[in-house]
Amino acid sequence: MSLPSADWPEVAVSATPATVEDLEQWLFSAGAVSVTLQDQNDQPILEPAPGELPLWDEITLVGLFVQAQDLDSLHSALHIAARVSGMEVPEYQLRVLPDAVWERAWMADYQPMQFGPALWVCPSHQPPPDPSAVIVHLDPGLAFGTGTHATTALCLDWLGQKTDKTRTPLKGATVIDYGCGSGVLAIAAAKLGAAAVYAVDIDDQALIATRQNAADNGVFEKLLVSHPDELQIEQADVIIANILFEPLTSLSTRFSGLLRTGGILLMSGILEDQVDQLSMRYNTWFDLEPATAKNGWALITAARRP
Repeated sequence: MSLPSADWPEVAVSATPATVEDLEQWLFSAGAVSVTLQDQNDQPILEPAPGELPLWDEITLVGLFVQAQDLDSLHSALHIAARVSGMEVPEYQLRVLPDAVWERAWMADYQPMQFGPALWVCPSHQPPPDPSAVIVHLDPGLAFGTGTHATTALCLDWLGQKTDKTRTPLKGATVIDYGCGSGVLAIAAAKLGAAAVYAVDIDDQALIATRQNAADNGVFEKLLVSHPDELQIEQADVIIANILFEPLTSLSTRFSGLLRTGGILLMSGILEDQVDQLSMRYNTWFDLEPATAKNGWALITAARRP
């Protein structure tokens, strides 16, 4: 039996951390073009320790196979792959993924988002609701950050606020976006009047995405994109760090040295119940405002003491 020429067969199999590698290899041996790990029970894994690759307790592996593959041959391939691996054929579910124009699928879900009075993040296929506003054009990509996650939204809300009718908090400022991801916060800072924005990340894909998104938004010349250890700046007016609790904890001394007296530090990527512990780490150098929160995530705003 063959599928319609546009459809893709998928094989789903249950796994545990102890069996996931063998089952993943089994799917690839049977001809899977990709294997995805999914959580069966909505078990959160928020932050791995250095060097760890934590997995959920109950996992579903989904192997995607060649488009329009004959299903009888797929069943045979799965049995042969199990025999060659010296394992029993696991119980699996064969299902069909209908073909779709995936670009249009995300376009239907990703809509313009407003942050503050006059900052919008808009996908490239949508006209901005307010053409006179500051517009960041951004499409979903491989690097984190489009504004849909609460931590990014909290940072964008702060960036989009106005101190008066003509001035934003970033007018003429030197800004560091520490953990830039897609570059959305760095680009927003540049468009909101920052004089220079240093966008740094440990992920090469993030640096590529940030450069491309900056070029698409016409602010490429304002951004200096690099790895953190290549950052060359004496002191900044604003640091935005939308990362995670552990790296934020370890960066306290570095951030205190990178910010001028009176400079502002924004920290997000943390849970509400992590605010007190992180605040204790930073209160030696900073005056901290009460945290703001969204959907269980938090943003800490702090000013560098003299």
